Amino acid sequence: MSETQEERKTGPAKSLLKGMVAGLIGGLVATAAKSIAERVYPPRTHGEPEPPSVLAEKLAGHELTADQKAVAAETIHWGFGALTGAAYGALAEFYPAATAKDGAGFGMALASLTHEGALPAMGLSAPPEQQTTRERTSEMASHAIFGVVTETVRRVVRKVLR
Repeated sequence: MSETQEERKTGPAKSLLKGMVAGLIGGLVATAAKSIAERVYPPRTHGEPEPPSVLAEKLAGHELTADQKAVAAETIHWGFGALTGAAYGALAEFYPAATAKDGAGFGMALASLTHEGALPAMGLSAPPEQQTTRERTSEMASHAIFGVVTETVRRVVRKVLR
């Protein structure tokens, strides 16, 4: 399939589906990168529960075994990464300014919305003023990595999906 002269000038035709697929793949790769970053610079070092584990038990309505909690937390973690990546890919498709700073802005906004807003509001983590400096800086750094990796992979995959 050859590119038209117009596509070379303006880029590929906009496609919600292609944008979402590219973002979803980017989100999955970025989730792996974020997980690695959190192993190097962990946000919680004193045995505090991970928000996905707390959410898993809230959704189940009872205490889970260690194995059940681990599976549920990983499912939530990877699912959230894939879904936010897909949403980002859709947004980037129609609002390219969302990709500013090579995706770092997306990652920082996501950290603010989740770790400083939604998670404390849902009782899944401490409010920002009660979080340690390490927790806040680790979350911001790992989310910036998440955003940059999501954008980098999204851009490559989107070019492949012309």
